[in-house]
Amino acid sequence: MTALRLILALVVASLFSQFPAFSDQYVQRLGGEVEALTKLAAAFATNPETDAPTRTAALADLSGGAAPAEHPVMGEVVARLDAAKADLAALEASGPLERLAEPQRFRDRATLAATWYDFKPALPISTSGLIAAVIGFALGWCLALVIGLFLPKRHRPA
Repeated sequence: MTALRLILALVVASLFSQFPAFSDQYVQRLGGEVEALTKLAAAFATNPETDAPTRTAALADLSGGAAPAEHPVMGEVVARLDAAKADLAALEASGPLERLAEPQRFRDRATLAATWYDFKPALPISTSGLIAAVIGFALGWCLALVIGLFLPKRHRPA
């Protein structure tokens, strides 16, 4: 059972050690996403009649006078941009290890999928990678202990 705990702890440690690099790549991609969405939203943000930068007016013009909520594509772009900006600001303000406690900030599914697809695991030679590995080892060890509670006990003959 101790060998199983050690193996599970090492697997979880190796997975956690990759998180700092993965989160850095996600933040970089999210920054690019924010930039692209900002440009797209800016293209619709100017009312040609008044040159006033109002999203509401631009979306109303685009949809023939309908409110932004009635124009789903641009409404989704604006909502995604606002969420991505908030997540990017929070992730940039926190360090790689602090991001472990903020999984809700990794909610942009397209960016997360693209980051996951291109991510190449590497050795955790950074300090944050090693600390994340230690955290993962401890969690893996605890997980193995919990799993051990549910496994039948083997009795050895005396």
